[in-house]
Amino acid sequence: MMLRAFLQRQQYEVETAFTANDGLRLLKSSSFNLVLTDFRLPDKDGLELLPQIKVLAEDVPVILMTHYADIRTAVKAIKMGAFEYITKPINPDETLLVIQNALHKKAEPDIETAPARENSLPKFVHGESQEAAQIEEFISLVAPTYLSVIIEGESGTGKEYVARMIHERSKRQHMPFVAIDCGALSKELAGSELFGYLKGSFTGAMKDTQGQFEAAEGGTIFLDEIGNLPYEVQVKLLRALQERKVRKIGSTTDVDVDVRVLAATNEDLQQAVANGQFREDLYHRLNEFKINVPPLRERDDDVLLFADHFMQQANQEMDKDIAGFDEAAEDVLLSYTWPGNLRELKNVVKRAVLLAKGDLITLQEFPAEIAAYTPVVAEPVKANGTSVAYESGYSYDTDLKSINERNEKEMILQMLERVKYNKSKAARLLNIDRKTLYNKLKLYDIDA
Repeated sequence: MMLRAFLQRQQYEVETAFTANDGLRLLKSSSFNLVLTDFRLPDKDGLELLPQIKVLAEDVPVILMTHYADIRTAVKAIKMGAFEYITKPINPDETLLVIQNALHKKAEPDIETAPARENSLPKFVHGESQEAAQIEEFISLVAPTYLSVIIEGESGTGKEYVARMIHERSKRQHMPFVAIDCGALSKELAGSELFGYLKGSFTGAMKDTQGQFEAAEGGTIFLDEIGNLPYEVQVKLLRALQERKVRKIGSTTDVDVDVRVLAATNEDLQQAVANGQFREDLYHRLNEFKINVPPLRERDDDVLLFADHFMQQANQEMDKDIAGFDEAAEDVLLSYTWPGNLRELKNVVKRAVLLAKGDLITLQEFPAEIAAYTPVVAEPVKANGTSVAYESGYSYDTDLKSINERNEKEMILQMLERVKYNKSKAARLLNIDRKTLYNKLKLYDIDA
C-alpha cells in the first residue's frame, strides 16, 4: 500500500493485488504497462508466476522485489523473462528509476556488458584477465566457421555477449541475430515460437505467423538456456539442424532455412543427457565447439574494469558525475563472490551511483550484505574437529552451521562499527528488527 501511494504521487495509475491469483485475474480483465511483484506471495513464488504473466501479457515488463538472500533465484527469474529485480528494503528512488527504465526501453540482453547509450562509451568492454583472453581467442577461431557452438556458464556471466561477438565476427554479420530464451518457452508455445504456425492451427491462431528460425534466415539464432527446451521440441529442433528445414504448426510442407545455431546453458548438458532430460543426438549436433564462460568470482582482474564501465553508464543514465570508488569499496568489489555475476555487479553499481552523495562511491552506498561481506577464512586443522585438510595446503571448514554463525557475527560487528553502535540503524540496515538484533548480540556475546 505504501508503494501504491508513492507511485500514485508520481502520477502513475496503480492497481494492487495481495495474491498471485488475484493479480492474474486483474491481468485478464485489464490492460497494464508494467507488473511490479513481490517474489514470495501467499499462493505462488515468482518462478511460478512469471510464465503465467507472460502468457497473459507477453510484452509487459515484470519487476521483482526480493530479499537479498534470494538473489540467485532472482537472477534465474531474469532468465525467465523478468525485466529486473530490486532488493529489499526498497529504496524509493531506485524503484522509480527501474520502473522508468522498464517503461521506456526494452530489457537489456544478458550480455557481458550492455551497449552504451551514448557514443562516448564503447559498445562492449573486453575483459583483461587470462580467462577473458582465452574467450576472445575462442571467439576469433570459431566465428568465421559454420560450426554450431555451445556456450556454458552461470547466469549473468555474459553468454549472450559471446554469442553476439561470434555473430559479429562471422560472414553472417550483416544478417539477423535472433535470441530466444528457451527457459521462457512453455511446451505449448515452444514449437510455434521457433517454427511458426498457420492461421487456424490452434485456438488463438488468427493469422499465419513466421517462426524465429525463418526470422533468422541467413543469420544466427541464439538459443539461450537450451537445457530448458521441452523434450518434444528437441526432436523438431534436431530435424531443423540436420535437414535445414522447419515445418510450421498446422502445415504439411517444409520451409528451407539457412541459419547458424548457437546455444547457451547454465546446466551440465552431459548430465542432463545421462538423466534422460536432453537428447544425446541433439547434444552432439550442437556441440561442434564449446566455450566455457567462467563466473565473475574467478576473474578478479576484470571486476574493477566492469564496475567502472557500469558506473559510467549509470552516470549517463542519471546525469551524475561520480568519479570512482574509494579504497574500501574497491576491496569489497574484489572480495565479494558475485553469485549474480555481471548483472548483479551492474545493479549494485547503478544503485550506488544513484545513492552517492560525494565524488566517490563508498561502502555506505552498497547493500548491507555486500558492504559487510567478509570472505570465509578457513580454520587450522583440528585433531578431532570439523576442518578437512587438503594436500594443497588449504583447509576447509565443513561445519556449515559454524561458518554461518561466524559470518553473521562478523557482519553484525562490522555494521555496528559502521553506524557507531546505533542499534536501531544497524537493525534497519541488516533488515532485521531490534528485538532480533538484541537476541543475536546476546547469542554471540557482543558487548554493544
